[in-house]
Amino acid sequence: MTTRRTGLREQKKQATREALSAAALRLALERGPDNVRVDDIAEAVGVSSRTYNNYFSSREQAIVAAVNSEREARIAAAVADRPDSVGLAAAVIEAIVDQYTAPGVPSREALLLITARPALREAFVDTTSAIEHPLTDAIARRLGDIDPNTARVLAASVAAAVRVAVEQWLRTTAASFTAGGLVVPSGSLPDLLRTMLAPLAPALDAAEQRARQERCRVTTPDGSK
Repeated sequence: MTTRRTGLREQKKQATREALSAAALRLALERGPDNVRVDDIAEAVGVSSRTYNNYFSSREQAIVAAVNSEREARIAAAVADRPDSVGLAAAVIEAIVDQYTAPGVPSREALLLITARPALREAFVDTTSAIEHPLTDAIARRLGDIDPNTARVLAASVAAAVRVAVEQWLRTTAASFTAGGLVVPSGSLPDLLRTMLAPLAPALDAAEQRARQERCRVTTPDGSK
């Protein structure tokens, strides 16, 4: 019963977080983010401002949370779901590119909102750090019982590369503002992500190769096959 209550409590918390972030984005699109207060977001969901502050530290954080929609968990799950026949580097890079370039995420309206305001751009870029911990776990599962710091360093490096790519993408997108609206260069984000992650591919694959060698050594300590 305790486990079930804990599970229901976590589901309720997640539902509240999603409702708050959705309300924040909706109100920001309707009124402009400068005209949205924390009290407005909380009222739209039917909770107190104190409850809101348990989930988000700013309205910008709530707005970009709606756009990200738990992307970091999906990236980690995608890496874990890749078959062993797919190398670690390919698994990580493809998972990130897939999740950052899913059709309609973010929507054109949300992207316009984010790129138009420095505070929202900064908050959006900051969300890349959330990749690190779930990705650490996913990489560690792929590598097995080797030095756990290896998985953490690799995941932190991946998160840093994604941050650089997203920063550059947002700068390019913001610079494309014209009197007629916003033009987003097609394919620019996938290209940037692959370019920034490419230098990490040898390290990811080398770590996986070492892990395989270590497992073989433990399985056959006399070197036999």
